[in-house]
Amino acid sequence: MRGKGIVLVGANILLGCAGLVAQQSASAVSDDYIQLMRKDLKSDKKTLVAANMSLTESEATKFWPVYDQYAADLTKINDAKLAMIKEYAAKYENLSSEDAQVLVRKWNESDDAVIQLRLKYLPKFQDALHNKKTARFFQLDRRIGLVVDLQLASEIPLVEQ
Repeated sequence: MRGKGIVLVGANILLGCAGLVAQQSASAVSDDYIQLMRKDLKSDKKTLVAANMSLTESEATKFWPVYDQYAADLTKINDAKLAMIKEYAAKYENLSSEDAQVLVRKWNESDDAVIQLRLKYLPKFQDALHNKKTARFFQLDRRIGLVVDLQLASEIPLVEQ
């Protein structure tokens, strides 16, 4: 039960960022503000993971460097997702059929990139932790990701037909 509340609180930080980007033109939201929001989310996510993993000192020594690299690689994927959302926001009023097609392709590529990243890091996390704790980490990561994606999806207006 504790994990649910913690994940929801952490994901709420992204709501302000996603909502502002989706509802306003790309130039209306400063990149500095978005970076601050993302920095807060990264910090809160790490806190959420730490609070829910119960790592020993030995495990933590092995886990956190892998986690930090994973988070850095995930940030690159999220940078592309943010660029796509900003592009959509900028074109929303006059979105062409071709723009819509590109949007769908990019969104699916983004989802696939996250899955591929998790698969790439699975053996690295397994080297750092035993299998149950690795599974727990990926459950937490997935839950946080799903809540963030749900927040994003709820704030991005649907394509006009």
